[in-house]
Amino acid sequence: MNSKWIDIAAPDGGSFGGYLSLPPAGRGPGIVLIQEIFGVNAHIRAVADQYAMDGFTVIAPDVFWRMQRRLDIGYSQADMETGIGLMQRMDFDMAVADLGAVVSVLRALPACTGRVASLGFCMGGLLAYLAAAHAGVDAAVCYYGGGIPNQLAAAADIRVPVLFHFAANDAHIPLEGVEKVKAAFAGRVGSAVHVYAGADHGFNCWERAAYRQPAAALARGRSLAFLATTIA
Repeated sequence: MNSKWIDIAAPDGGSFGGYLSLPPAGRGPGIVLIQEIFGVNAHIRAVADQYAMDGFTVIAPDVFWRMQRRLDIGYSQADMETGIGLMQRMDFDMAVADLGAVVSVLRALPACTGRVASLGFCMGGLLAYLAAAHAGVDAAVCYYGGGIPNQLAAAADIRVPVLFHFAANDAHIPLEGVEKVKAAFAGRVGSAVHVYAGADHGFNCWERAAYRQPAAALARGRSLAFLATTIA
């Protein structure tokens, strides 16, 4: 893969890292790929490379940088506790502002054809959703975004298509919360909410026990089709 870490200027000073992965053809639409609580770890970097192989120019920013730079952990209970602790301390408003800076950097790259989507998982799914409201993206893909049902006031600020993936067996996001998301985005052209039967939180991550290949494959196909019609 043609990938490397780059430095991105933060809106309030300083800089943070972003894992940049370029498509084989050299140019493509942009994706801001937003991590789970485990950092820009090996799995997130692999997902960035996966989307780059599909023709996108991808940056996966280090959103925890103000507290711990380049967090790269796994999925043990201790890792989970570390990630949750960092998420609880994170300033989400500043994180969204950082994502706006990533969008600007991505659009300015010669390797980016111009339009940019946010795409995130769990905490990153929530941030991808908030980026649709406040960070200037052209579309958003949100995988099991924890907290989205409690942030539906932001839907009024969203003017771009959003694709939501939820798991039917997700104890972190009850189905009544998913129904609230469906109601908030009903009738919005280009937006869609999908719920995956038999799947649990984290079903896209092949390194976790929750991985469910049929749901991951179906969600990925839907995400690629969505991106092809919104940012390509």
